[in-house]
Amino acid sequence: MSENELISPLSVALLARTGPARERLREALVQAGASVVLEEDPNTLEADTLRGAGAAAVLVALEPAIEEALERLDPVLASPALTLIFDEAELAARREGWEAQRWARHLVAKLHGHQDVLPPGSEQEGVVELEPGLPVTPAELHADAPLDFHVREAFDAAPEVPADGLYPAREGYSEPLSLEEALAAMQAADVASAPVAPQPPAPPAVPAAAPATPAAAVGHHSSWSLVDTDDAPAEAAPVAASPEAQETPAADIHTGGLSLVELEPELPPSDAAPGAVLVLAGIGGPDALRRLLASLPAGLAVPVLVYMRLDGGRYGNLVKQMARVSALPVLLAESDQPVVAGNAYILPDDVGVGVQNRGLHFTADVEGVQVSALPAPHSAVVMLSGADARLVDDALSLAVAGGWVAGQTGEGCYDPIAASAVVAAGMAAGDPPQIAAAIAERWGVSE
Repeated sequence: MSENELISPLSVALLARTGPARERLREALVQAGASVVLEEDPNTLEADTLRGAGAAAVLVALEPAIEEALERLDPVLASPALTLIFDEAELAARREGWEAQRWARHLVAKLHGHQDVLPPGSEQEGVVELEPGLPVTPAELHADAPLDFHVREAFDAAPEVPADGLYPAREGYSEPLSLEEALAAMQAADVASAPVAPQPPAPPAVPAAAPATPAAAVGHHSSWSLVDTDDAPAEAAPVAASPEAQETPAADIHTGGLSLVELEPELPPSDAAPGAVLVLAGIGGPDALRRLLASLPAGLAVPVLVYMRLDGGRYGNLVKQMARVSALPVLLAESDQPVVAGNAYILPDDVGVGVQNRGLHFTADVEGVQVSALPAPHSAVVMLSGADARLVDDALSLAVAGGWVAGQTGEGCYDPIAASAVVAAGMAAGDPPQIAAAIAERWGVSE
């Protein structure tokens, strides 16, 4: 009998509208060994009915149609005695086969409070027992090994080792001290041994010509010529400057018409933060995002940007959900607005970020937020469950430039592809509360 079978089934209230999502969640609860004590549509459920059901956990299928109902039931759902689990209704309705079984294993781990999410048959056959002390080093293993045999063997083989040399020595002179001396000696020997060439006969005498005109002094311009001529050039007389040119003083330089271009006045720094923490999420993201924002302290000295793609673009509803658990103000990002520290922003699909006047501002961008637009020394990227794996390279590039990158691990990470990739690359890792604690420690709290 397994450990899970020894634990008594948990009582769970299932809040979902009638449809395929509700049926899939019910099947997952039965597979997890839970006892469904209440199964109702949140739009018709009363708070007293939910409070009196005696449920230890509540599983909610999130969709826009139940947003107002969740606000009405929030006094009961916010009870610390309840384990609150959220799942997206659209994803739950499509979940089948292997993915449905995988999500059921994560649900079992969440309900029973453990981290065993592996399928049956993957248990370890043996447990490694750790022993105190440091491992034995190679030096300690060979401390008493005899070396005499190796010394004798090296001594016997020494005469057979070829000697080192750059060139064969010639007879008749000793080895020079340097390569330059050797080359000089070899060149001198070659010159001495070379035969003497016969001298050519002297040319016949030429009759004396008329005395030539004396050459101009070296450096005189009269000796310059581009075309050879027979006539000797006459010396040019020096040109004397006119008395008027010598006596007239140079005119003063007037600077009345010159001026320096006025520089644009430097704008004062705005309230925009120099960087931000970008949180990326997807499948399973609402639950991980709730846990992350709920663990961040008020007055955090860095803004938090959240991007989780939603079908239908109902990001205003996500703002309401996260505002109920976050100590930070949760706002919907709008273009042309500064990114202020101490706030959490939900990013729509068409809003990005850019640096203006040394601070981050929201910009209109049809491609959404870009990791490369963040100033690396002041920014971070957090990969939660379901983050887009195509952004892993951009996140690692930000880390190389000085940014901080972390990935979610542990239970509740239903889609760990992107998060596991950054963790495997050596980035920070932890569950959402641990990542939130690392962010608070790195940036601190503004007074």
